[in-house]
Amino acid sequence: MAKSRAYILIYDTGVSDHIATVEKKYHSLIRREIEQQLRYEPNVETRNRKPLLRASSFASAWELRIGPNNRFRVFYKADDELRTVNILAIGVKIKDRLYIGGKEFEL
Repeated sequence: MAKSRAYILIYDTGVSDHIATVEKKYHSLIRREIEQQLRYEPNVETRNRKPLLRASSFASAWELRIGPNNRFRVFYKADDELRTVNILAIGVKIKDRLYIGGKEFEL
């Protein structure tokens, strides 16, 4: 059985600033999970991957929850035709607050 063609992951320019506010010990975990979860079938809903019901300021269509207690959020858009995934933002969820790049973000 042939394996489906992988999506190309494209990181937005601001993502490096977002990840810089996350503790370094989680950087490789976040990168690994993004690779595993979004390389194939990024538009398939799973327990930790879901479409956003309302638009955010990042205009993202999907949210991926990863890390200990699902505290990290990856916001992305996938284009099935071009086979690309645009990583728009990476945030940290603390209780009912989301921080992206060290700034609180409205949910």
